[in-house]
Amino acid sequence: MIKITQRALIGAALAVLPLLTAATPALTQPHARESMTLAAGVQALPLSAENRDGYQRTSFRHWIDEDRDGCSTRNEVLIAESRKPVEKGDRCKILSGEWHSYYDQQTVTDPRGLDIDHIVPLAEAWDSGASQWTKERRQAYANDLGAERSLVAVTARTNRSKADQDPAQWMPPSGDARCTYLGDWVSTKLRWELTADRDEAETLRALAAGCGGQAIEYELAGG
Repeated sequence: MIKITQRALIGAALAVLPLLTAATPALTQPHARESMTLAAGVQALPLSAENRDGYQRTSFRHWIDEDRDGCSTRNEVLIAESRKPVEKGDRCKILSGEWHSYYDQQTVTDPRGLDIDHIVPLAEAWDSGASQWTKERRQAYANDLGAERSLVAVTARTNRSKADQDPAQWMPPSGDARCTYLGDWVSTKLRWELTADRDEAETLRALAAGCGGQAIEYELAGG
């Protein structure tokens, strides 16, 4: 899926994060972009049992207007992913556009039929390490415009059928979407240094074997 320049610029800006070294403590450098096969990415995921104790969706403040341009994160994604210029009303309300929901290969022109899906759901992120994060990092995760595949516009029905399930429990209904989805899932987990439980990891390994030498890329998130 091709994103417009605005989102690419946001990603480039957020990629520059401080790295401290003994020799040059004030030096700032961008995180390196990591490239590997999907199979290698699955192997790189740390294994850990999941724990949902204490989870609340409100622990992840989302759909904020981080750059204060009047458009929430949801609307930023809709603008970025529309295949033609969106029509906007007051307060950045998105009235129309054209979106491709890759989970089910549907074309949507009414934004009311779309959800913005966290590729790795908020509850799954909590289970996989986000319970130990600061509220600021959880907010950054929930509004991640710094990676093109952390948030995607998809039909509401597919997003709601997915809910908070991982790939051991749910995969996109379109067979053509599945390798892309696995790559998005694994790269998002690696970007945010999240873990996988045993069932999830075994499923990812088995499914990735059917995706050939598919490559993934990610940059570590800051915060």
